Amino acid sequence: MVIMKQFVVVAYDISDDKRRNKIAKTLEKYGLRCNESVFECVLTDSGINKLKLKIEKLANEKEDCILYYYLCKPCVLKRENLGFRPDFQEEIIIL
Repeated sequence: MVIMKQFVVVAYDISDDKRRNKIAKTLEKYGLRCNESVFECVLTDSGINKLKLKIEKLANEKEDCILYYYLCKPCVLKRENLGFRPDFQEEIIIL
C-alpha cells in the first residue's frame, strides 16, 4: 500500500517568545527546520490536518502569521539551497 504524502513548507512570524517556542517545538515533530522560522514537512493529508489543528490552538490569529506552502513534485525537485542543510531520508510520493 502506497501512502501519498505532500511536501509542505511552513513559515511563521510570531513575536511572542513563548508562543513561538511552542509552535517551533510542535513543528519539529512534523518536519525539518531549514531556517529560524521555516520548516519543511512531508505529511499525509491527516498529518497536515493534525499539525494545523495543533498550531491553531497555540497561535494568536490577531498577532501571529503562519503560512503553509504546498509544493508539487516538480517544484520540490527544482528547489535549491546553498550551504549544508539536512534532507529527508525517506522516499516519498508527492501528489
